[in-house]
Amino acid sequence: MSLQLQVVPVTPFQQNCSVIWCDVTRRAAVVDAGGDIDRILAFVREHDLTVEKLLLTHGHIDHAGGARALADALGVQIEGPQRAESFWLDQLPSQGTMFGFPRSEPLTPERWLEEGDTVTVGEEVLDVLHCPGHTPGHVVFVSHAANLCIVGDVLFQGSIGRTDFPMGNHQQLIDAIRGKLFALPDDMVVVPGHGPFTTIGEERRSNPFVADRRYG
Repeated sequence: MSLQLQVVPVTPFQQNCSVIWCDVTRRAAVVDAGGDIDRILAFVREHDLTVEKLLLTHGHIDHAGGARALADALGVQIEGPQRAESFWLDQLPSQGTMFGFPRSEPLTPERWLEEGDTVTVGEEVLDVLHCPGHTPGHVVFVSHAANLCIVGDVLFQGSIGRTDFPMGNHQQLIDAIRGKLFALPDDMVVVPGHGPFTTIGEERRSNPFVADRRYG
């Protein structure tokens, strides 16, 4: 396995910004650069990585607030989320005001992602799943080679994403988790947007919101 991952917690929300890289080429991507870009850059330099792109799971301020500034600093493009997420990315300035974050300008990625697309990191390839519900254009990145998925705020250890924000949809979220994420291998590692890692199988067994026993 040549895909490596390290979480760099960012923002007062302790969002799990993930730096992923191909160990063969030392080429990297930063997933959900919500803020604290100096911390992210320090990690990249310490490990002698070449960032070739930024990836976004969704447009909430703690996941996307630092993305444009980091992309500009590195001279790279942003890929994702799915285009319905323009609803949230257009509102980054007001989100920052609401939560006391540094100002972020509205953001349009260079590449919108759709279900079935792939993204590359060096020699590694990750599949894209569109998993709406928490937000309308939320995407998940899946590495079958490394047996891990970066799920943003779709699924957490023992919990699921909130759906009480504008454009949230509880049933869509449940359907995305059970129909798409739970189709992945039980031993696949889940990297959530906040909190500890878990596995698909553990959440199928014990998550009170989406466990198999709840749905028969």
